[in-house]
Amino acid sequence: MTDKTSNQMWGGRFAAGPDAIMEAINASIGFDQRMAAQDIAGSRAHAAMLAATGIVSDKDAEAMREGLLTILSEIEEGKFAFSTALEDIHMNVEARLKEVIGEPAGRLHTGRSRNDQVATDFRLWVRDQVDAAIDGLQALMAALLDQAEAGADWVMPGFTHLQTAQPVTWGHHMMAYVEMFARDLSRFRDARVRMNESPLGAAALAGTSFPIDRQMTAEALGFDRPMANSLDAVSDRDFALEFLGASTICAMHLSRMAEELVIWSSAQFRFVTLSDRFSTGSSIMPQKKNPDAAELIRAKIGRIFGANVALTMVMKGLPLAYSKDMQEDKEQVFDAADNLMLALAAMTGMVSDMTANRASLEAAAGSGFSTATDLADWLVRALNMPFRDAHHVTGSLVAMAEKRGCDLPDLTLADMQSVHDKITDEVFGVLGVHNSVASRMSYGGTAPTRVREQVARWREVLA
Repeated sequence: MTDKTSNQMWGGRFAAGPDAIMEAINASIGFDQRMAAQDIAGSRAHAAMLAATGIVSDKDAEAMREGLLTILSEIEEGKFAFSTALEDIHMNVEARLKEVIGEPAGRLHTGRSRNDQVATDFRLWVRDQVDAAIDGLQALMAALLDQAEAGADWVMPGFTHLQTAQPVTWGHHMMAYVEMFARDLSRFRDARVRMNESPLGAAALAGTSFPIDRQMTAEALGFDRPMANSLDAVSDRDFALEFLGASTICAMHLSRMAEELVIWSSAQFRFVTLSDRFSTGSSIMPQKKNPDAAELIRAKIGRIFGANVALTMVMKGLPLAYSKDMQEDKEQVFDAADNLMLALAAMTGMVSDMTANRASLEAAAGSGFSTATDLADWLVRALNMPFRDAHHVTGSLVAMAEKRGCDLPDLTLADMQSVHDKITDEVFGVLGVHNSVASRMSYGGTAPTRVREQVARWREVLA
């Protein structure tokens, strides 16, 4: 094969041949520079420990720590020149440290490897994202609690199969999402506890012969303890997978709520009005107000779930300990974290700004024979009728009302007694939608009293 043919195969971007391709596929600085703050925090903790254990002098350790702060400032101010030739954030920082402080920089890597260094940096970065997700979920739950409290006694239709089922309250519907996002909050908190162990000091895979103090660096970085097995410490990416798993379920919940907002804001429902801040117009239809933010939130689950699957596929066939495949662990996690936080912020904004249209909710609450179950329950309570018989009687009355084009409360007592002669006029006391929701006093029910109790409970929990 001629050089000309070879260059054609590599393509214009890799005209220099295999060396250029190897540099491009091996480098991660294009994305792992996002971990600069975590990398420098880990290195500063490591330097302090090296001095405390007598492995390096206090003077050299102080020079390293100060030099690292200088580099962090350069990065934060956009003055740092990242080099692809130096592969990753760790080598970029170390090379710049040598330029800043000279010979002591070469002592920083004593007692550690890039394997435990990257594991520590990534774990710190993911932990920060978990904390951000926790904050975001708490803000969303607070916005939902405000909506629930304001509409604790506003009636609306509850649905099964997207068909009118029974009346519920707006507050009860909002509180359902509080419960869902509370489970997400619990998952992130639980994952944080499990990931809060330090890989630093595991070195390449077997530990180190230097008398390092891993407990000291763990405490300095806010970890509960050092990881107990050096092989596991450099191999483990469960913390990232758990973050993605929790993010996937959370994004699914966000998507479900976004779907309801898309439906509810339509001209056919008019249950809610979304603010202009989270809606857009049409390029040719002036009457349109599109729920674009909700639709985009609904789509985020695809990216986040995709990241979860991608990292699982990367890890599933890897032997212990570190393999270069694990360089592919970060980009999808970074993307998932970005999109989760954006979706949480957008949903919090929409919930805070949206207006529930009480009149439309109430008008829809009584449609579709939504109090039929209340009628059946009354027949059981008042007439001691077996529920299956009550179900049959109620079905006959629904069919009668449907044939006449009216709702159950519009039937006369004589109409009802033509189906069952023991029915009395007391039945009309349970057929209104407000009476229906007020009667649902069981724990977890939709009664306004229960909704307000749950709002108060969750405000106390979040406080």
